[in-house]
Amino acid sequence: MYGICNLSIVPCRKEPSDRSEMVTQLLFGDFFEIIETSGNWCRIKIAYDHYECWTDKKQILVISEQTYNILLVSDDFCTNELVQVITNNSNSQIFPIVLGSSLPYFDAGECNFESQSYTYDGMFVNCGLPSPKSDYIETAMMYLHAPYLWGGKTPFGIDCSGFTQMVYKLNGTKLFRDAYQQAEQGETLSFVEEAEPGDLAFFDNDEGRIIHVGIVMNDNKIIHASGKVRIDGFDHQGIFNNDKKNYTHRLRILKRVV
Repeated sequence: MYGICNLSIVPCRKEPSDRSEMVTQLLFGDFFEIIETSGNWCRIKIAYDHYECWTDKKQILVISEQTYNILLVSDDFCTNELVQVITNNSNSQIFPIVLGSSLPYFDAGECNFESQSYTYDGMFVNCGLPSPKSDYIETAMMYLHAPYLWGGKTPFGIDCSGFTQMVYKLNGTKLFRDAYQQAEQGETLSFVEEAEPGDLAFFDNDEGRIIHVGIVMNDNKIIHASGKVRIDGFDHQGIFNNDKKNYTHRLRILKRVV
């Protein structure tokens, strides 16, 4: 079985329960394989990053295998505004969708899947076409001050790896969902001085496990989600919090994916 998200933002859980922690989110247009069901819950594998999680059956739309396979090879258009509205043409109902939402089968202001048809007249980008690396920081700034939310992927709540994944998505580059997975991508840099704006910096805990990621900027700065999406100092030791006046994250590795 296969499905797609036809709502604005849908929580995805670690276990099949509303009380379980949210580990990621589906945004409008995200599609997936349903690999298991349990009561009112589906265990899914998201097509974009192969991330596995649980979601409520009531919050998804089942699609055919044919539709799923077509979506896999279709152009990937995404919304490029903090929030915009989309219209369900079957009932003329309007609802909001957020930055980085996908627009399946998008053509001439309309997107369609199965029997569903929607009209969208906001700004969009082709997320299947790589952008110049210079665009990454501009995209990252669209999320500035977004509150931290474990499992979040939107300007209204986002975690560190959700932030980097969405910034890269909007610029045509795929990252995995979690920081430790993203750290396995790209080319390792030897020195902080080698890093360019748009490169990724990863940070570990006392056990050596990677727990945080941010995007390198110019002038010894980094933009990352910690409490909120913020800009802090950055050097070979790690992140220097400009408010606390101390180091909050210890640098583990630098990666160049683009």
